[in-house]
Amino acid sequence: MLENGVRADEITGVTWQKARASLNNGNCVEVAPLPGGRVAVRNSRFPEGPALVFTEAEVAAFIEGAKREEFDHLAA
Repeated sequence: MLENGVRADEITGVTWQKARASLNNGNCVEVAPLPGGRVAVRNSRFPEGPALVFTEAEVAAFIEGAKREEFDHLAA
């Protein structure tokens, strides 16, 4: 099982995805589904890592919070 802080370039056999809203300016978060239902997250400026690894439930909770604008103050 992959742990948080693993080098992202050690995560093989996955497809990293940026949001369509990404401005392609290098300031992007990329995600990749992992076997077993976990999700890896990395900074596109540093594709070698580290990567954070979350459970599906953790990702779902974050997405729901983002939809409810709970984190908008972080981008103000």
